[in-house]
Amino acid sequence: MITTLIVAGLDGSAAPHWQQWWAASDPHALMVELSDPGRPSPSVWEVELASMILQHPGCVLVGHSLGSILITRLLTQWPHLRVKAALLVAPAETGGADRIAHFGPIPERDLGVPALVAGSRNDPWMGFERAQALAGAWGAGFLDMGHAGHVNVASGYGPWPAARALRDGLRAEAEARAGFGDAFGAGDEAEDPAETPALRRSSSGVAYGPGILPFRARALRRIAAGLAVGRGARR
Repeated sequence: MITTLIVAGLDGSAAPHWQQWWAASDPHALMVELSDPGRPSPSVWEVELASMILQHPGCVLVGHSLGSILITRLLTQWPHLRVKAALLVAPAETGGADRIAHFGPIPERDLGVPALVAGSRNDPWMGFERAQALAGAWGAGFLDMGHAGHVNVASGYGPWPAARALRDGLRAEAEARAGFGDAFGAGDEAEDPAETPALRRSSSGVAYGPGILPFRARALRRIAAGLAVGRGARR
């Protein structure tokens, strides 16, 4: 059973990219095949991704770069699609980028599902503050990846087991929102999303390497605290 759909961006995510590694090593994950990754069409990609979601309802979407933007476009335009959660890594800015400008403007409204944006302080495709602002607009948590470039092979991100733990945290949050209290241990309760801002500081989040993982339940914070950190763990 496929429970995770992996969505690459412009030019795809060829091995040894962490997305390709994930798809190859997880029998419950599938890389979404998108047409002509070097010359992407928003309308074509949206239909192709929607088709995969219809085949695998209740999945978690894991996007990178333009794939993250594609996910936000789809979730805001087609909210009836059954998506459990979204992990959006290193989203790419469309404004001023000739090859992907037609994917803009980037949606700036709530995605309607538990989501986490993993942003880098030196990502050449999107400024750090812009990534934080979009996370807030999307109703998503934000993970500060530090100086991680575009979170791709060039910046040392081949195999990346911690990404799976982030996916698992999002899945647990989705179950909590759906009312499955037994997803938490004794004494763990999900906080009211209406009373919890999407972007929070370390006083209310969990330190993960150089960043903050602001999930809304203590059980998810324990998951985050156990993640491996450091460049050596990613290779």
